[in-house]
Order: sequence, then structure tokens, then C-alpha cells
Amino acid sequence: MYLELRHFRSIKAIHEAGGLARAADQLNMTQSALSHQIKGLEDQAGVELFVRRSKPLKLSAAGLRLLRVAERILPEVDALGEEFRALKAGKSGRLHIAIECHACFDWLLPVLEAFRHAWPDIDVDIRPGFAFGALPALAREEVDLVISSDPEDLPGVSFQPLFDYAPVFIASAQNPLAAKPFVEAEDFRDQLLITYPMERARLDVFSELLTPAKVEPRAVRQVELTAVILMLVASDRGVAVLPDWVVREVRGHADFAIRPVTAKGLSKRLYAAVREEDATKPYMAHFLRLGRSEPVKLQRG
Repeated sequence: MYLELRHFRSIKAIHEAGGLARAADQLNMTQSALSHQIKGLEDQAGVELFVRRSKPLKLSAAGLRLLRVAERILPEVDALGEEFRALKAGKSGRLHIAIECHACFDWLLPVLEAFRHAWPDIDVDIRPGFAFGALPALAREEVDLVISSDPEDLPGVSFQPLFDYAPVFIASAQNPLAAKPFVEAEDFRDQLLITYPMERARLDVFSELLTPAKVEPRAVRQVELTAVILMLVASDRGVAVLPDWVVREVRGHADFAIRPVTAKGLSKRLYAAVREEDATKPYMAHFLRLGRSEPVKLQRG
């Protein structure tokens, strides 16, 4: 049996209109052409699809079965058409990203590399969100996406979860703390802590561990680049707490000791904040999918 979308649309239209004449008008075709189409469909099926001489025209049992299929298939086809039209319309646009985390460049750049191949006409830019108010800039439409681990309840803004990560402790293998199975807040009192140059409220080691425990490290040194932090730690010039994906390349290296923070370990979630009306744009949805998959590759090494 050979069925086309026009057959499903015709059955649905006749059922809703209650007659061939009005259904033909809805379908922009002649009554004769519609009647011929239905006759050909009945010849294929070998059964009548309508109860003849009924007013309004009613579907037979076979016709009702076909109608149920039409009511399931046609909305999906229409939705697919809308998706394709949106895809076509969204081929050009803007994706300006603000980052509230230094370490995010490690996974974001591979994401953007894959993204640009799929969406070459999208204007992409990255701004360090810690240099200005990223979320207010999102509301003002100065940026289109903010990567943050601190979701807020903001009108018109949707925080899309990306992935979970574990902040881990890293020190030189010569540091006395390397002998411990995990570190706690008190262990930092006599340590020089190396961090990114951010306010303490946005640093996991302070927000999740030291500030609640009211512990102050011996000293704090701020360093911009992850590579420099790792170099200083390897030289036993300080300790750090970094996301697990950042330390993936030095796991097992003789110069480093990597330990959980607390016996249970810490867990944080990274989000992409976007304006609600932008969240369903095809290119934005694709970026979010890439943003969820790439970090998992890094965490697995």
C-alpha cells in the first residue's frame, strides 16, 4: 500500500469538514480531484474508508485507523518543517560569550573549533566575564551566553546545565600534604595558596571550603595562567585547587600529588546562562550540546 502525506491530509480534512466539498476548499483542490484521490486510496486498501450516504460524511473503521495514523504523523512532519525553517533562518547570527572562569578556556576552545565548522556564518567572540558584570551584560544583550558556576534567579535568563566537575587539590610531590589521602580546610593554614585572579566568592576553594570553615591560608598568590600555576606547584612554591579537567595531563606525573578536597570530595556544576528567547535557536542548542560533550572527553583524559 502506497501512502503519501497528501492522503493523510485529505483524510483529516474530510473528517474535520464533514464532507468532500468543504474539505476540497480547505485543501485548495476541486471536489472531483479529492473524490478521485480517495477512490484510488480505497482501491489500494481494498476497503471503504467512509460510510457512504451518511451526513455528515463519516469515517469507516478503516478510515478511523488511517485518521489516527494521520494525527500522529502530520504534527511531526509539520514540526520538522518548522525546525528546518528555523535552521535555515538561524544560519547567521551572533554568539558572544562571557566566561566567569579562567580554566574554562581548556574545554571551550575545542568546543568553538567544532562549532565554527558547523556554523561558519555565526559571529563568535569571547570576553573574560570576570573583567566586567557578565550577567548584567547578558540582560543588556551585550553578550549572548555566560559560562558560570553560580546560577542566579534572573528574569528572562535561563541557566542551562553543562556538566559537573570536581575541584581537586594539587601540590608538589615533595609537599607534606602529598602523604595524605585527602585534604581538609585546616591543611591550608600553613600553605601558600595559588589561585586565579578572581574575587574569593567565585573561587571554589574559598566558597566551598575555606570561607565556611573560617580558615585563612598562610598567603595567597594570584596567577593568570594555568600553565604557570602548575609550574609553581611542581616547584613546591605553593598549592592550588583546580577543576579536575585542568589537571588531567599531569595525573600520574612524578612531580605532582593530586588529592580529593575533603573525604567525600567536592562537586560543582557549570552552567551556560542564556536569554530565554535565545535558548531554542538551532545554533545555540548545538553549542550547548557541544559544551556538554567536550568536557566529558577532557575529564576522561
